[in-house]
Amino acid sequence: MLVRGAKMAYVDPNTVVAPRTLVSEVEIVYDSSRDSGTEESWSVAKLLWDRKPAVGIRWNGDPGGKGIGTPQAFGQPTWFLVPSELEGSVLEKAEKLAQGGYDALKAGYAEMARDSEHEKEALEWSEGLIGDQTGE
Repeated sequence: MLVRGAKMAYVDPNTVVAPRTLVSEVEIVYDSSRDSGTEESWSVAKLLWDRKPAVGIRWNGDPGGKGIGTPQAFGQPTWFLVPSELEGSVLEKAEKLAQGGYDALKAGYAEMARDSEHEKEALEWSEGLIGDQTGE
């Protein structure tokens, strides 16, 4: 992420627990830095804010940059708290991204269906198993 023309350094979202008196039990749902080809790193997390469940988002920055991502307060990386009305939608999308998303699953199934050679082998193998069970 660029801020005033300079890259921000990457901050591991697992370490973002400020302000310590309010933030606890941070569970990263999705960190875009784990996806290859992602230029900017951002994360979604479930956390407790003042002992109440909340959802947070933050830009983590980029490796080799300066700064601590955003948002931040008093020089400490923090979370932007998602309004409660949006929490479900944000978590649903983040969880899909973390699992590779529906599109990746659909594409994987389509690729398998196009592979007729392996489909034939799988059919022969499964029919062989059925034959073993029936005594044929």
